[in-house]
Amino acid sequence: MDIYRKPVVLHISGTELRFGVDCTQLADAFELHDRKFDRIYFNFPHCGRKAGVAKNRELLAKFFQSCADVLAEEGEVHVALCRGQGGTPADKPRREWHNSWQVVAMAAQGGLILSDVLPFSSEAVPGYKCTGYKSQNKSFHVEGALNHIFTRSLPFKFSQPRIFRIKLGDQCFFFAEPESLAGKLNRGFLEAPSCHPTKNINEKLIAEFGKVFPLKRLKCPFFLLPEGGTSVLPSWNDDILSAAFWINLEDNSNSESLTGGTAQDMEDLIVSFSELSLSKAFRAPGRDDNEEAPEEIYSQAKVCLRPSLLVHVQAVIQAPDFLPGSLHVLSGPVFRKCHILPFTMPAFHEILFILGFNQNLKDSCLQSLLDHLKGILNHLFTHTLLEGSKLSSSVEFILQPTEKDYVLCIKSYNFGSDDAKGLIIGSVTISASSIIHKDQCFVYVSMNLDLLTMLVWGISDWRMLWTYDNRFLKNFVPGKVEPFISYSLYPPCYVHDISFWLDEKKGFNELEFHTVARAVSQDTIIAIQFLSRFQHPKTEQVSLCYRLTYQTCDKALTQQQVASMQSQLRKEIQQRLYVTPR
Repeated sequence: MDIYRKPVVLHISGTELRFGVDCTQLADAFELHDRKFDRIYFNFPHCGRKAGVAKNRELLAKFFQSCADVLAEEGEVHVALCRGQGGTPADKPRREWHNSWQVVAMAAQGGLILSDVLPFSSEAVPGYKCTGYKSQNKSFHVEGALNHIFTRSLPFKFSQPRIFRIKLGDQCFFFAEPESLAGKLNRGFLEAPSCHPTKNINEKLIAEFGKVFPLKRLKCPFFLLPEGGTSVLPSWNDDILSAAFWINLEDNSNSESLTGGTAQDMEDLIVSFSELSLSKAFRAPGRDDNEEAPEEIYSQAKVCLRPSLLVHVQAVIQAPDFLPGSLHVLSGPVFRKCHILPFTMPAFHEILFILGFNQNLKDSCLQSLLDHLKGILNHLFTHTLLEGSKLSSSVEFILQPTEKDYVLCIKSYNFGSDDAKGLIIGSVTISASSIIHKDQCFVYVSMNLDLLTMLVWGISDWRMLWTYDNRFLKNFVPGKVEPFISYSLYPPCYVHDISFWLDEKKGFNELEFHTVARAVSQDTIIAIQFLSRFQHPKTEQVSLCYRLTYQTCDKALTQQQVASMQSQLRKEIQQRLYVTPR
């Protein structure tokens, strides 16, 4: 019939009806000024007759790609599917993934994410009749059918790391953001204009401690440290030092090596000399502190991103305005390399409390601080506990082998579908007297604000805290704690294996492997599982095999994008880790 070859337009009571529209070519059916729809509905799509799941997946993929051309920025695409077709956990019963229409993965090809799933109700639309089952005048089986609501995802950009420019007096220096920390430097979550939930937790903790102790709030120093500036960390934190991100500062003469000789947008960081002592960073080995460095030495410096706020302890207690008996507090971002695990993050916000007291009162003051700390944290969890969550164990202090330091641990905390067992949220470090305060003893309490934020609001994925999607912040109402509702439901997982031969002379650093994988995948790898080790019987060369799981929490991710990342990862580990992919 001609009606299906060329769209037909009818105008009824001010409503425009179009027949014969190709769902895979929506832009062709509308004029340019009519192409932005707030809602697009597609009830029970089907290729017709006895088409298999593969053809119907293809139909969905082309439909979603077509929707991207005509959907308003905050528009929705509603797709109703029969029971089990979608392949998401919302389906009861749920089909095996390979036997479903994989609706979320197909939507990703159009840059869309699943934001809600509701039972399909034909009664909600007066006069609606479901028909067309197998191209016949029969209705689909709508019992248990689901309406899937999709929204636009932020674009998935394969961008170069940002370049930062530091202004120190009249001189400028440049550095490139580490690839595995892309989008995590200079976010300002704890600054005054921010309404980020991490800031909310930070302010709550400070307010609660302020009710118990005289409190002095300090400005957090800059996050770059010159070489040697990490030596003040406690001995049991040596693993933190080995995982620091080291970067090179370049002056104007070398800045083209970072930008590739092209003009790029740069982010300015204004830093005072007191915040970053470049005299130490640029000093040649063996050169005296008072000796003036030659000009060429100032063209490059090696610095690290602060791995912990504990590096600032000595500067705080040696300051002339340090007050024993008062609780000194500072908060800020810290950065460290880490394995890819659910509750381990390369960038997070830390809060540090420093308390000095007379050595004769050590036991009583320490016990008072620990009791109040435990009470404040338990109060934070129990008074903000989400419905359906269960705090099965309170905060515990686990004594370290030094027998004077503790880690703060939550033995078991359940939120949503994830269970955090033995989750370390901070540490308590006890230090002897300093050169200036010889009769004083010091306690440093550091806590991971990001983990606390996740526990309070039930946010199961730490990457969500760093999203650029504005919908994230809309979950948080000032003065209220309500369950976090993700706007990206059931994102698909893609699994790839990788194996490679090791270079016997170079060795293999698994932490660096995780760091490279994080950088190449732009934090889309959520798990790296060691599968096997093989040694060739003749050459004795060793091969390792790992399984990588890719999944996003806030963006549309396609199988094609993952395949491209996997291919790039093979190239990168060969260049950076001196292994030979198999």
